[in-house]
Amino acid sequence: MKKLKPIMFVGTGSDVGKSIINTGFCRIFKQDGYSPAPFKAQNMSLNSYATIEGLEIGRAQAVQAEACKLECHTDMNPILLKPTNDKSSQVVLNGRPIGIQSAIDYFTGDNKLALFHEAKTAFLRLNQKYNPIVLEGAGSISELNLKTRDITNMRMATEVDAATYLVADIDKGGVFASVYGSIQLLDEQERNQIKGIIINKFRGDVTLFESGKKIIEELTGKPIIGVLPYFTDIHIEEEDSVSLKNRFKSYKSNQVNCAVVQLPRMANFTDFHALEQDPRIHLYYSKQAKEIQRADIIIIPGSKNTISDLQILKQNGIAQAIIEAYNDGKKIIGICGGYQMMGTAIKDPNNIEGNITSITGLGLLPIETTITDEKLTEQCKFQFLDFEEECLGYEIHMGETKELAEQKPLNQLSNSKKDGYHLNKNCWGTYIHGILDNSIVMQYLLSDYQIDLPFDFNYKDFKESQYNRLADLIRKNVNMDLVYTHLQKEK
Repeated sequence: MKKLKPIMFVGTGSDVGKSIINTGFCRIFKQDGYSPAPFKAQNMSLNSYATIEGLEIGRAQAVQAEACKLECHTDMNPILLKPTNDKSSQVVLNGRPIGIQSAIDYFTGDNKLALFHEAKTAFLRLNQKYNPIVLEGAGSISELNLKTRDITNMRMATEVDAATYLVADIDKGGVFASVYGSIQLLDEQERNQIKGIIINKFRGDVTLFESGKKIIEELTGKPIIGVLPYFTDIHIEEEDSVSLKNRFKSYKSNQVNCAVVQLPRMANFTDFHALEQDPRIHLYYSKQAKEIQRADIIIIPGSKNTISDLQILKQNGIAQAIIEAYNDGKKIIGICGGYQMMGTAIKDPNNIEGNITSITGLGLLPIETTITDEKLTEQCKFQFLDFEEECLGYEIHMGETKELAEQKPLNQLSNSKKDGYHLNKNCWGTYIHGILDNSIVMQYLLSDYQIDLPFDFNYKDFKESQYNRLADLIRKNVNMDLVYTHLQKEK
């Protein structure tokens, strides 16, 4: 196939749909016979994923790699920031944590040239192997106070000469001002890099926006290459937990209700994407003790600051609600940090998470965890309980957990290690993310409930169908001929 220029999607702000659009274009290029790969120089997210080499990248780039039918690699997201609290983040460089920095130190420090060099080097490695590279920006392209330290938006676009498209969310309102203002605040070289505009999340009859398109094109001098409709029937894993604000919030009668405790620093909420799509379950996220206690199944998810989040659960009554729910015969499951919370204690003698050196857990499992500064990051194959089927997942955690009673491991890993603790059918925990993506685990979880629907849900096949549906929607509403014209390399 002919070598194409890189393509990049940047935004008028955060949560305008860049990641989803990037994912759709990844699948389109793959369908059209190219060998695309995703790239985001710097990502900030608590949703991460383990590569096959045992390194860590942002979950969004792992999803985009899946849309490309590739194994994910750290070159696709060389710099990952994982917030530990409101003012600091763990910095992950090329898949490995290199320390925790405050926001002011990271954004005003003298390491940005070095980080930009790392990002460029990662891009060049990808660009030698794949065609085209599908880049994603971060947040807004017009944050003037951060522009000199930008390593992921227009600086990267101009550096690699990417055909760049500005994405705007019309559903938020103010689309004319956000598009015009974003482009006007760029310098001339950056404006020239912008080849077109995508209006996202349009509701209603798109023909009513024809005059609006002309106004924007006249104001900016840039073509609107597409207007994408607001959709709720295509399900792609999302990057930011901000999307949880619009998710299901409460119990529904006459269904198997599964409540995910909405922790302040919840990590890897994509663990529950399969549950959201499974027609046998009503899944909801909540931070209300009464709503959580009503559920048939309660899941305590991972956390970037387990001790702090556990302390909050005790203060707002959720911890007690979980214990009472278990005593009432409800199912309680913990994943990663949630698994640690279910034990008798979590200790942090080296103050890795903060100034609390020890906290009592929920006391549901006879385990005790000590937080360590060594992070385990790896994909894994495992056997769930005594079932023969091979299951897949990944681990990303800091901490060592020991049993205080008879060993009752939940999983037997292919490397002979054991994982988790299975107290009984209603109470178990694991370090393995993605465990609920495995059909045998879901069958076990739901085996006690009377469900009329047959079991025929395959999450892997479901994801494939969603990538293809997203690609079809973009093709229908975007001028792909113009896009391919922009991607032709100049002679």
